[in-house]
Amino acid sequence: MFSILALSLALSADPFPYEKEEAELSEEIRVEELKAHVYRLSSPEFMGRAGPGAARSAKHIAGIFEQLKLKPAFGDSYVQQIPWKLKNSDNKEPSIVGQNVAAILPGSDPQLKDEWILLTAHFDHLGKRGDKLYAGADDDASGMAMLLEVAERFALQKHKPKRTIVFVAFDQEETGLLGSTHFAANPPMDLKMLKAFITADMIGRSMAGVMDEYVFVLGSENSKEMRQLLEDNQPKPGLRAGRVGTDIIGTRSDYGPFRDRKVPFLFFSTGMHEDYHQPSDTPEKIDYEKLKRISDFIHDLTEKLTDAEKTPTWATDGLPPDIDEVRSIHVLLTRILDKPKVFPLSEKQRALVSGTAERLQGILDRGKETVTERTALLWTARLLMSALFQQ
Repeated sequence: MFSILALSLALSADPFPYEKEEAELSEEIRVEELKAHVYRLSSPEFMGRAGPGAARSAKHIAGIFEQLKLKPAFGDSYVQQIPWKLKNSDNKEPSIVGQNVAAILPGSDPQLKDEWILLTAHFDHLGKRGDKLYAGADDDASGMAMLLEVAERFALQKHKPKRTIVFVAFDQEETGLLGSTHFAANPPMDLKMLKAFITADMIGRSMAGVMDEYVFVLGSENSKEMRQLLEDNQPKPGLRAGRVGTDIIGTRSDYGPFRDRKVPFLFFSTGMHEDYHQPSDTPEKIDYEKLKRISDFIHDLTEKLTDAEKTPTWATDGLPPDIDEVRSIHVLLTRILDKPKVFPLSEKQRALVSGTAERLQGILDRGKETVTERTALLWTARLLMSALFQQ
């Protein structure tokens, strides 16, 4: 836990200011720029983006927003300090444990500019432990690279969105979603006017090394309009968006505080891999072409939301089971079964995976999933995730 003084010292000591030439700014999301962001945030200068390294990262990100001429989200500041909520033993002011960084692109439509869309990623990671640097290239420098490049594209493109977009880099995701929880409780705009929340965490790899062309999209099970948005807007060739329910993985990223407030949301991730929360999560392992395709996809969906006649609503009574979820999980299980050397399953595990894949194929052949089948899939998928991908 770091005091205000410690954070201030870290912020004032950044010897690596962001100095991107104006000529390099482009509304096109480019592979080389995504790569530059990931390598920079993963470098030793940011100390695994924890403690003073996270404070330095916050200043770095604020500098990018300022260069893009985006409006500070918190009065005249891009920074929102995150207090430790528990009282100190001496009853002094609460310690500051981190800081969110946010910028605003005001909407162009006088009638809609008070409505806002929130696009986010988290920049913190696990820091240094002994002499080991946890670079966090995929978790979540990949998401941050997307956020910064999408913000740049919106800031520079000729078409200005009708609704306001707020870009947020959350701190303290790794310590129980403290940053996003604080932001949701203390937003810079009226939370009742927040129409959609989008976040991305770990979007530069391949789930289990077998889902190379896939990005998973979670959250559309809570909003009819969000599901329709994904059905009507497919990503460009080379990328497939697999819809999956968030209840399969639980609260694993910054959508949690907004889901709890029934804000329609989408969560993008390429999924777990062997380097998750390991020092080996390094930038040369990121698939930058895939990261570009995902970033373009997120930009396009965000733009659709900013200009849509009707904004998403929360499906209070729920939605029917999504057959695309069945398809996505079936592809994953089939590929796992096809790679016995990569996944040396026990006899019991193989029987479970094979049996589940067969049942899912039956649902796909029928073209419809019942609520009972979806409930069974939920518990089976949780069991499989725990058995196959637990780190």
